[in-house]
Amino acid sequence: MTLQIYGDRISGNCLKVKWTADYLSVPYRWIDIDVLKDEAKTPAFLALNPAGQVPTVVLEDGRVLAQSNAIITYLAEGSDLIPVDTYDRAKMLEWMYWEQYSHEPYIAVVRFQRHMMGKSADQIEPRLIERGYGALARMETGLAGRAYLASDRATLADVALVAYTRLAPQGGFDMQAYPLVQAWIARVEADLNITD
Repeated sequence: MTLQIYGDRISGNCLKVKWTADYLSVPYRWIDIDVLKDEAKTPAFLALNPAGQVPTVVLEDGRVLAQSNAIITYLAEGSDLIPVDTYDRAKMLEWMYWEQYSHEPYIAVVRFQRHMMGKSADQIEPRLIERGYGALARMETGLAGRAYLASDRATLADVALVAYTRLAPQGGFDMQAYPLVQAWIARVEADLNITD
């Protein structure tokens, strides 16, 4: 059985799983789940993932794994996307945990509301936009004097954070004040051969 990735290509969380599998040449079958049509809430999907969320993967042995950062960590174990140095590995995890708590809830949510739901900026809760800009500022500071977030090469931290950062303009975020972030996006896209 081939790895199966259940995901929606509008989701950065799903794309990071796809990009990791592609970069590592992991064979998989992509199964489209349209979250806008609540396809992750069907009885068949809920039997796989009771949380009703994508991405979800079914491993070659039939076991199921959810949550994007858990999935990419599983896929990348032993690869160059996870640093050997224990401090660099811990920094990678630090950025990945931060991404899910302090970045994705703002950048991704504003992007979804603006780009997918067609809301105007004045219809978005101002705190979300403010915290989104705060996340971009934190990344700009974190990239000062370095090419990547956690190590001297791309790691899962970069995979995790590039997913929605590259889409921030779709949420109306002005990236002009973040030249280091813009250069980092281009670098990570090139390193991982990201084209979606």
